[in-house]
Amino acid sequence: MNIKITGGSQNCLIDLSEREEKGVTYVDLLARFDRPTVPERLRLSFSLPICDIYSMWSPSAGTNRVLGPDWGPRRIQSRLASWMPLQQLISLGGKNRLCIAVSDAKTPIDITTGVCEETAEMDCGVEFFTMLTAPLTEYRASIRIDTRDVDYYDSIYAVSKWWEEELGYTPAPVPQAAKLPMDSLWYSFHQRLDSEKILAQCRRSRKLGLETVIIDDGWQTDDNNRGYAYCGDWQVAPGKMGDMRALVDGIHAIGMKVMLWYSVPFMGIHSRRYKEFSSMLLDGTGNRKDFFALDPRYPQVREYLVGVYANAIESYGLDGLKLDFIDSFWLEGKSLEPDERRDITSLEDAVDELMSAVTATLTSIKPDVLIEFRQSYVGPSIRKYGNMLRVGDCPDDAIQNRRGIVDLRFTSGGTAVHSDMLMWNVNEPVETAAVQVASTLYSVPQISMLIERLPDDHKKMLSFYLDFWRGYRDVLLEGKLTADHPEICYSLVCSQKDGCAVFTAYSENLIPVTTEKAVAVNVTGRDFLILENCCGKPYRTVNCMGEELEKGTANADLCRLSVPLCGMVFIG
Repeated sequence: MNIKITGGSQNCLIDLSEREEKGVTYVDLLARFDRPTVPERLRLSFSLPICDIYSMWSPSAGTNRVLGPDWGPRRIQSRLASWMPLQQLISLGGKNRLCIAVSDAKTPIDITTGVCEETAEMDCGVEFFTMLTAPLTEYRASIRIDTRDVDYYDSIYAVSKWWEEELGYTPAPVPQAAKLPMDSLWYSFHQRLDSEKILAQCRRSRKLGLETVIIDDGWQTDDNNRGYAYCGDWQVAPGKMGDMRALVDGIHAIGMKVMLWYSVPFMGIHSRRYKEFSSMLLDGTGNRKDFFALDPRYPQVREYLVGVYANAIESYGLDGLKLDFIDSFWLEGKSLEPDERRDITSLEDAVDELMSAVTATLTSIKPDVLIEFRQSYVGPSIRKYGNMLRVGDCPDDAIQNRRGIVDLRFTSGGTAVHSDMLMWNVNEPVETAAVQVASTLYSVPQISMLIERLPDDHKKMLSFYLDFWRGYRDVLLEGKLTADHPEICYSLVCSQKDGCAVFTAYSENLIPVTTEKAVAVNVTGRDFLILENCCGKPYRTVNCMGEELEKGTANADLCRLSVPLCGMVFIG
């Protein structure tokens, strides 16, 4: 492979070598410095003909899956606490055409691809040291270049397995509670929390089968203006919450576990600890006005944060923590200047040290502690610290939720993948409200609706879907997940295990059944599904509330059935 090297430090000697294993090319990079050096940006680039390349995929691509020109390339930015070094080019038929991944998921790295209009080739690049790192005398990394003609998701699965099994990114164990439905209070309460209302909500949500409640932002402040200017002290706001330990004990008595939200980096100007830490903040972070991110390169910052979380688990009797905004640690401005009070130079190293200490401390107190992170801090490094990965906030947005869930499932192995909290307008028809729920089946659902305000048909729909999810949980969460047409945020998604498959049709009405038993969920907006390979098999259709509509036996290889929006057909 013809690889071009540009940039890099003047005192750096670079050696590249190639090897091939099972049809995959590995380019091994060895950079040596003649003295300890903070490395400068280094780029490795190569090109390949654009033949049957239709779209781009990466964990950070969002809904934009198109190719970009070389003068405005598709760029994914990876560092320890944000995304991962992985980008893929895919054919129209869903086959891998190029999957680039890097062994180092900690160092700040960019991967770019862009169409060269003069040659109809794809210019590809991997850029190392895109942010300040610690001084190095040697650096090693491997670039994994997969051009095998395999299903695109199988190439992604292989990268995730490579990180986990060969490169030492061993994920944290996943407690059973991390894979059970939860009630998150963010969209339902926002910061207007009240201990008695929380208890009432928990009684109702427990009857629906929700096993854990996540108490979100607002418990630590009487201010309800949504900002983070009061974050940093992490003391209970007694006017809202009363006695936190008594509240947690009350929720435990209902039969639910309790998690508490923290914005890990943020220190607000109205907190009592602000003055103490005002010289240990990262320049240019937060909103640059009334809250900032702490700098974990200072040992005092790490010690303080670890102590806050340990004290919360022990004092309140919590079952877990929602640790938010890990990706808000950022280097710029004065933070790039040296400070002898720091004991770590690299921000990535400091975040690693902080989160490793958090995980070790909390699991020593409570071995099955629940720790949630969300996009974009979902990469292989982050999986070492937490056991729940959630889709980034996308209120009432079914497309973003389903896309984020499938993206996370491809790269998260056995770590529990959670939906963003579900919300919808209680005045909309039950069928369209059900779209929110049906778009999250391949994740652990988090519900964020006030149960007492749900109309009877909405409550019946939610109860049916949660019952269905529990009944098929092993297939939905543990089966092999496949998804057609990633360029349109997945037209048909399927999870299959032990002779059973669950399909969710988003824009494709044809269901290619190959298992003895199957379920197909209709989220297409059209009132029918077409079953393939089902002749002679019994079927039963229901609406979104689980009410039976029709039952019979398929009488053709292609059998068209009436299935309403968010209804289901059970096959076999």
